[in-house]
Amino acid sequence: MTASFAPSRAKMEADGVAESAIAAFESTFNLLVSGETGMIAESTITPVPELVHADSIDLAPDASLLDKTVVLKLNGGLGTGMGLDKAKSLLKVKGDDTFLDLTAKQVLKMRETFGCHVKFMLMNSFSTSDDTLAFFQEKYPGLAAEEGLEMLQNKVPKLDATTFEPAVCESNPSNEWCPPGHGDLYAALVGSGRLDALLKEGVKYMFVSNSDNLGATLDLKILAHFATSDASFMMECCERTANDKKGGHLAIRNSDKHLILRESAMCADEDEADFQDITK
Repeated sequence: MTASFAPSRAKMEADGVAESAIAAFESTFNLLVSGETGMIAESTITPVPELVHADSIDLAPDASLLDKTVVLKLNGGLGTGMGLDKAKSLLKVKGDDTFLDLTAKQVLKMRETFGCHVKFMLMNSFSTSDDTLAFFQEKYPGLAAEEGLEMLQNKVPKLDATTFEPAVCESNPSNEWCPPGHGDLYAALVGSGRLDALLKEGVKYMFVSNSDNLGATLDLKILAHFATSDASFMMECCERTANDKKGGHLAIRNSDKHLILRESAMCADEDEADFQDITK
């Protein structure tokens, strides 16, 4: 008998989870119960040919695009692996500055340099929201007071591995939930109403990066390139080095010729050597 999504839907609806998030989780749930593993075999993909290099973009930076752009930092992760019991982005990385300090300073400096009010948003999780908002209220009250600073990531129920029904933890019901990961961005934008609000404000472009990736900054030349293309999504990536061989890589899926990202968890043991081949 096929497992039913109904118990999960009922649990999510009872907790006020947005329909967009429920629909996204249902799609994932159906893949799970169908036996889909998410593995991407080496035989089903082809190495990516040459991509457009940032240095080859022959366009002048257009600062006027900043008025139509929002910088969004994915800030849902805890720093438990680093000895923190709060948001990973609150780890000090230079003197007394945390990841969020440096991000806030980057945004404020961009506004000062170009005279544009580039919007700034955080996608927090239920685990990082309180600590993050308290940090901004204390150190960057101007940013904290801006409407729409925070968008909360959705949450999904943990499932019993045998029955696929929502797990129960009577001693601590909060343990029955988990964040769905950064792929929740689209469902969260729709379900929270932030997408409609941003479109109403004239926003056309969104720059997205992890809160602990300080090298990911809004590049005006790349923004101009994106604005003049007909692409709905563009990823900035870099060539892998020997230090990156265990990280994800781009590939072309043979079945439809689409670009995909394969992470290590999607790679079978027998394909590990190919996965770590940084020359591909």
